[in-house]
Amino acid sequence: MANPAPFVSRVLEVEKDWIDYNGHMNMAYYNVLFDRCADEAFELLGMGPKYAGERRLTTYTAEIHVCYVRELHLSDKVTSTFQMLDHDEKRFHVFQELHHADGWLAATSEVLTLHIDMSGPKVCPFPPDVLANIEAMRAAHANLPVPERAGRSIGIRRKAG
Repeated sequence: MANPAPFVSRVLEVEKDWIDYNGHMNMAYYNVLFDRCADEAFELLGMGPKYAGERRLTTYTAEIHVCYVRELHLSDKVTSTFQMLDHDEKRFHVFQELHHADGWLAATSEVLTLHIDMSGPKVCPFPPDVLANIEAMRAAHANLPVPERAGRSIGIRRKAG
């Protein structure tokens, strides 16, 4: 399995129905774009729709933190990155960036994902073949710098004094 570092999605386009009354893309659709990239990366990891259908195993998002950096508008073209930051036998931690076709950063997303046995549903270990794919992606991404926005928390910063 080839693991680009980081994984980069196909070109995605902002759709008409995603534009809100402010004239820019509604915040919910940034997650749609990140999710479409994740679906492409999951295929590479061996966890696409066939995995869920045949093996009755899937993933659930446990936590997500999105930072909206710059507005997107109708018909803007973007790509999303997918960088594996960490994993264990049941979870993985990824960081994604959404870049406009002109190169500027539109948004970031940091995600903790759980591996799920759909018969429960319950959290369960990755099967050995999928874990090997995750380990290979993590190894391919190990030399990438930790993104500046990774690990951020939400809060109001107060000035001292």
